[in-house]
Amino acid sequence: MWRIAAPMILSNISVPLLGMVDTGVTGHLESSVYLGAVAIGSTIFSFLYFGMNFLRMGTTGIAAQSYGADDNDGLRVALGQALIVSLVIAVAILLFQAPIGRIALTLLGGDAETQAHAATYFSIRVWSAPGTLANFALLGWFLGLQNARVPLLMFLTINITNIVLDLLFVLVLGMKVDGVALASVIAEYSGLLVGGAFAIAALRSHAGHWPVARLTNLSAYKAFFSVNANLFVRTMTLIFTFSFVTAQGARLGPAILAANAVLMNFQNLTALGLDGIAHAAEAMVGRAVGRKDNDALHRTVSLTLRWSLIFAAGFTLLYLLAGPMIVRILTDLPDVRETSMVYFPWVVVLPLISVWCFLYDGVYVGMTRAREMRNIMLVSTFLVFLPVWYVTRPLGNHGLWLALLVFLASRGIGMHLGYVRSRPS
Repeated sequence: MWRIAAPMILSNISVPLLGMVDTGVTGHLESSVYLGAVAIGSTIFSFLYFGMNFLRMGTTGIAAQSYGADDNDGLRVALGQALIVSLVIAVAILLFQAPIGRIALTLLGGDAETQAHAATYFSIRVWSAPGTLANFALLGWFLGLQNARVPLLMFLTINITNIVLDLLFVLVLGMKVDGVALASVIAEYSGLLVGGAFAIAALRSHAGHWPVARLTNLSAYKAFFSVNANLFVRTMTLIFTFSFVTAQGARLGPAILAANAVLMNFQNLTALGLDGIAHAAEAMVGRAVGRKDNDALHRTVSLTLRWSLIFAAGFTLLYLLAGPMIVRILTDLPDVRETSMVYFPWVVVLPLISVWCFLYDGVYVGMTRAREMRNIMLVSTFLVFLPVWYVTRPLGNHGLWLALLVFLASRGIGMHLGYVRSRPS
C-alpha cells in the first residue's frame, strides 16, 4: 500500500500547495480583486479539467483490472482509448472556448472588475487543455500498473514549474492574473513530456500488441464509456457543488469570496492528501478484482480505511495548531484575514467528516462501480446539499459551509452502506 500511497500523497499535497502559491502571489497584490479573479478562473477550470477527471479514474480501474489479469494488450487499449478521448475533448474545448467562457463567468458572478480579470485568466489557461487531459489519462494508467513513482515525477514537474513561473511572471516581471495563467499552461506541457517518455518505456517492459480495431472502432469503446460516462456525471456534480459554494460566496461580497478562496486551500489540502491513500485503494482493489481475489479486496479496504482515519485526525490537528499562521501567510489583506478566521472552525472539523467519501471513492473506482458512485453523488448534491443550503440561507456564509459538510457526510455514509450491502463474500 505504501509503495503506491506514499508517492501519491506527496504528489497530491503538492497540488494545493501550488494553489496556495497562486493565492499567496495574488493575495499580496494591491487589491483583493486579483485574488477573487483567480478564484473564479480556477473554478471554471475545475469544471473543464477536473470535470474530465474520469479520464484518470476510469483508466485506473480498467488498467488495474487488466494488470491483475496479466492482459498486456488490454493495458494498451486502456491507455490508447483514454488518450484518444482526451484529445477529442480538448479540441472541443478549444473550439468552443468563447461561449464556454461567457457562460461560466455569467454563472459565477462577481463585480465587473473581478470578471474582467477572470476573463483574461480564462483566455490564456484554456490552451492547456490538450496537455492537462492527456496527463489525466497517463496518471490513471500508471496507477493501474501499481506505479506511483511516475505520477509523482509528473506532479513535481508540473507544480515546481508552475510555482517557479508564478514567482517569475508576477513578482519579477510584474504580470498579474495573466502571469498565473501562463505559468499553468507551460507547466502542464512540461508534465506531459515526462509522462510520455515513461509511458513508452513501460510499454516496452509489458510486451504486447496494439489491437488497432479496439482503438479505431467506436463500438469497441462501449466498456470505456460505460464506466466513464457515469464518472463524468459524478465528477461534474461534485465540481458543481464546490463551484456553487464559490458563486454564493461571490454574491455575499468580495471579502467573503476572497476568504472562501483562502479557506478552500485547506479543503484541497485535505482532499488531495486523503486521496493519496484512495489512489492506493484504486490500484489494489482493481488488481484484486482482476485476479478475483475477494480476501485481498477486503484486506485492502480495511487497511486503507484505517490509515485514512489516521491521516484525517492529523489534518485536523494541523489546522488547530497552524491554521491561523497559514492564513496570515496566504494573504496580508486585513479584511480577508479577519473574515477567514470567522469561518475557520468549519475547516478544522472538515477532515474527520470528509474522510469516508474520499476513501470509498478509491474503492468504488477500483471495482469500476461508477453507476453507484454517480447515484450517491446526485442524491447527496440535489437532495441533501441544496436543500440544506436553502434552509440555512439566513446564516449567510456559515450556512454555506454547513451545507458543504453535510454534503460530504452524506456521500461517505451512502458509499459505506452501499459497499457493506453488496461487497463480495
